[in-house]
Amino acid sequence: MASPIHVVVGVILAEDGRILLTRRPEHLHMGGRWEFPGGKVEIGESAEQALIRELEEEVGLLVSTPSKLIQVEHDYGDKLVRLDSWLVNKFSGTANGLEGQSLIWAKVAELENYQFPDANQVIVEVVQAHFKKVELF
Repeated sequence: MASPIHVVVGVILAEDGRILLTRRPEHLHMGGRWEFPGGKVEIGESAEQALIRELEEEVGLLVSTPSKLIQVEHDYGDKLVRLDSWLVNKFSGTANGLEGQSLIWAKVAELENYQFPDANQVIVEVVQAHFKKVELF
């Protein structure tokens, strides 16, 4: 099997406790599903550098001091994806769909109402468990 596609995603947490979700364009793999914003790691980039670049390019947020959340590998059959997820609670700017994608700020308790790509499901569960444990939301 080919090497996994290395992708970074940000679980972007606003001060009011909501998390930013973006919608995948219909023509892409898992199109129409909601996801945590991010993108592919480029050659020579660290995962953190890729996250900072992707979030600025994709949603216009300037991120500082993200923290690692969880790494997930998922086999879709036609491709293997390695997702590095990061918790982002320090950022500036206003989120916009700079690539034409829809976005929404969702409450943690409502994440189960959104359809995510299969590889994101573990991240959703970790986020829900974390915030339930600390009783923030």
